[in-house]
Amino acid sequence: MAVIVTGGTLGIGRGITLELAARGHDVVAFGAVESEVAATSAAALEQGVEADVREADVSIAADVYGIVAHTLKRYGRIDGLVNNAAIGPLGTILDTDEALWDRILAVNLKGPYLTCRAVLPHMIAQGGGAIVNIGSGSGWGKPNMFAYSTSKGGIFAFSAALAYDYFRNHIRVNTVVPGGGGIPTGMSLNRVGGDPAKLSGSGSVAGRPASPRDVACAVAFLLSPEAEAISGTVIDVGCFDHQGGPIPSGGPT
Repeated sequence: MAVIVTGGTLGIGRGITLELAARGHDVVAFGAVESEVAATSAAALEQGVEADVREADVSIAADVYGIVAHTLKRYGRIDGLVNNAAIGPLGTILDTDEALWDRILAVNLKGPYLTCRAVLPHMIAQGGGAIVNIGSGSGWGKPNMFAYSTSKGGIFAFSAALAYDYFRNHIRVNTVVPGGGGIPTGMSLNRVGGDPAKLSGSGSVAGRPASPRDVACAVAFLLSPEAEAISGTVIDVGCFDHQGGPIPSGGPT
């Protein structure tokens, strides 16, 4: 299976890249920061897996179409797409100037628009495919996350609309929500000054925070033939984050 992973060079995205590669998929992952691309390539080499890791900006159409053309040239098809790339600066509407608003929406919503628009004709022509979009519990609104929440709320509607439109083309579209808090990603660490000890959340039913690999395993399932009858759904990896979570503190651990 040939799979493109956006934002596949850091945090959850890197976890998805490495897990899919470990399962034998042909993975083309890309990110916009050269150092993160190099680190992901090194991590794949260290783990003994092969991943095609490249530098590109998901918000730039020419970069996206270049990645798609490269994937088709190297692997001949595109079976899966994982839209993980996102940025999440904090702030209220009054803290968010127009340039920041435009950048967040460009990466978090325009990016998936560009990638899906680029891969869908090829998936339709080959008879099907699978798209997994990475959402967030903030898509239902959370304090001090105005622009990020707006963009992730859009992902829920974006995924559902795609699922309806391409149902008859055998293209599955689902959303995975990393929930529960405490997941050590580039985005979450940036929000706490890079200190993992400051990450908080109620964790998961496993009694620990969800990890990038936990999210990656859910993504791998939704891309697999075992999920061929599933489309238009949301899977929470953590604790009901898209349903109003997290779990209140004080309960069982």
